[in-house]
Amino acid sequence: MVGLKTRATNSNVEAFIDAVAHPVRKADAFVLLDLYKQITGLKPVMWGPSIVGFGEYSYITKVGKEETFLRHGFSPRKQNLSLYLKAGMELAPDLLPALGKHKTSKACLYINKLADIQIDVLTVLIAKDVEAMEKKYG
Repeated sequence: MVGLKTRATNSNVEAFIDAVAHPVRKADAFVLLDLYKQITGLKPVMWGPSIVGFGEYSYITKVGKEETFLRHGFSPRKQNLSLYLKAGMELAPDLLPALGKHKTSKACLYINKLADIQIDVLTVLIAKDVEAMEKKYG
């Protein structure tokens, strides 16, 4: 069985964000970079070619294999900003209606642009994600 394809790399985070073609998405990514640094207290690391991650954790898969993945992070994708906030959304689902225009999946929060949301609510969701991951993985 093949493991995760997304792994931490030595690529430069700021250079990656600076290369984002969409000007609003690029500006929003720099805001998220600062926000995540402030909330997590962790150094950003590129995970694969397009995810900015903060910290990592290990877990055991259903087949008993240990894998490592980013604890917190985001990606300024072509179609939206993808934020990996599963634990935060599970811990505080009541905050999502107050966030503003967004979509969710099992593990991600999708935002077109930061102007569409309440940044203070996003800050709380990220902090809840940090809290939940710390409680679960130490």
